[in-house]
Amino acid sequence: MPRWLPRAVILVLALVACFQLGSWAFHQLIGLLVNILIAFFLALAIEPAVARMAVGGMRRGLATFVMFLAVFVVTAGFLALLGSLLAGQIVAMVEGFPGYLDSVIKAINSTFHTELSRLEIQESVLRSDWLRKYVQNSASGVLDVSATVLGGLFKLLTIGLFSFYFAADGPRLRRALCSVLPPAKQAEVLRAWEIAVAKTGGYLYSRGLMALISGVATYILLAVLGVPYAPALAVWVGLVSQFVPTIGTYLAGALPVLLAFTVDPWYALYVLGFVVVYQQFENYVLQPKLTSRTVDIHPAVAFGSVVAGTALLGAVGALIAIPAVATLQSFLGAYVKRYELTRDADSSTSRPRRRVRLPRLR
Repeated sequence: MPRWLPRAVILVLALVACFQLGSWAFHQLIGLLVNILIAFFLALAIEPAVARMAVGGMRRGLATFVMFLAVFVVTAGFLALLGSLLAGQIVAMVEGFPGYLDSVIKAINSTFHTELSRLEIQESVLRSDWLRKYVQNSASGVLDVSATVLGGLFKLLTIGLFSFYFAADGPRLRRALCSVLPPAKQAEVLRAWEIAVAKTGGYLYSRGLMALISGVATYILLAVLGVPYAPALAVWVGLVSQFVPTIGTYLAGALPVLLAFTVDPWYALYVLGFVVVYQQFENYVLQPKLTSRTVDIHPAVAFGSVVAGTALLGAVGALIAIPAVATLQSFLGAYVKRYELTRDADSSTSRPRRRVRLPRLR
């Protein structure tokens, strides 16, 4: 046996053990790592506003607290408006349910020549076995729902604390990171950090402005048509259409269309037409002007980045995919060398092709 063979076997076993340990630790900490990633992007998003307040003389900790308070107030207001909308619709549905049930029973009796009554149906439903099983399962599932809610609150608290520390101690964090790097690498890290702050903050603020414009336009339309809960629906359309990737527009427009249908079916058609027309106006006029200096990436690249982010990290990846790709594109653009096009390449891409007329056959 060669002398190096036992050492090689021990080294391979040690490497395998380290890999297994690292894989186990990564899977155990993946939830925490995702929360830290979300907190880091939130800190980058509010970094420009915090920096402006700090330049004006306010302490960074207080400026970060003010920004978090503003975000909390906006989120609480949105949830309150949405909760009032849902509560009103649920109350109206519960009050009108006996009338709906009577109309359905009447239609069934007239069509199939039966003699059903609402009281008999209610008694049969209340005495059924499946209702008892459903109530028992719901009672046992209360603990699971409570645990899920508590887990979600703990995640929000973790994200909030990390993002607060990242934003409040941003300069100290950058100094600590650069202190372990050589001078050449320090400049590159600072440049990447500045690009990430500019792109993430610009993405958030441009989306916020487009959400404001979309919400105001939707409120005007719903108020003119007399659709109930116009302010809550306007806030819903503005925020969901801009901050939920890919399906946000359709998800945001579905609720106003349904509520307009309860008032008048023609109003639902008007709202649907407005959503379609406004979406085209936003895609081709409003969005290019607002995002040309912040996250100017090709629509196909943006869609692909959202799909890839969703596949990797779910909804979190979909939210941070566009600013992350914009940051990477800007950072690589500073180091990728570009060349001028040759005459043949320029002519083949810019000049239109001439039509060639074929001779007529006699």
